[in-house]
Amino acid sequence: MLKSSMEAASYKRHIYTTLSAVLLLATASSASAATGLSDTDYCQDGAQDQTPSYTYQSDLQQTMNCMLTQLEPYQQTDKTPHQRYSAYKAQAWLTYAIHQGSINSYTSDGAYAAHAAEFLLQSLKNDTVDQIDLFQDLPDTSALMRPDLWATLGALKDSNGIASAPREMAFSEIALIWAATNQCERGWRESSPHFRMADRWLEQAREAYVNANDCSGQLI
Repeated sequence: MLKSSMEAASYKRHIYTTLSAVLLLATASSASAATGLSDTDYCQDGAQDQTPSYTYQSDLQQTMNCMLTQLEPYQQTDKTPHQRYSAYKAQAWLTYAIHQGSINSYTSDGAYAAHAAEFLLQSLKNDTVDQIDLFQDLPDTSALMRPDLWATLGALKDSNGIASAPREMAFSEIALIWAATNQCERGWRESSPHFRMADRWLEQAREAYVNANDCSGQLI
């Protein structure tokens, strides 16, 4: 009788251990899907010398801050225009994702932004970023708004504008996406500041391109 009870208890412990492991894996998978990030430890190299917060959201923001630090070497002038543009674009995506977390409304938009940033960072690390097309589809949560600004951005891309204004072009592109997403979800009051920001970045990009190419204000 005692042996049977011990065997039953051992069997139950085995079942509980197995269920706990399955639950842990499911939770990790769910968290990865919610944040848009993989399980990579971007802070393992001391990129961010901070004590992790006890809150889940702050831990996520710390990871994204470490990713921002890892992007900095790819934004330097010794890198190719495509590398610099992609690094600045990843920075802009992370800014968007961090903003989502800071207002306690981390949604699928924030997860998309974090995933897009991580994809670019990994492409930079693997030296495959030049294989990424400069023209990308819009997220499902955004839309094509302010076609005049998109046309300017497209003309700059076609004219190799990233050689003279990689940061301005990258920031303007994400600002346009961010603005349209806010317009779709919250209305024009939430989108207007981002559209104005995109307009300013594009004007700076256009000026940098004109100055670098001495083309009298015309995009070619």
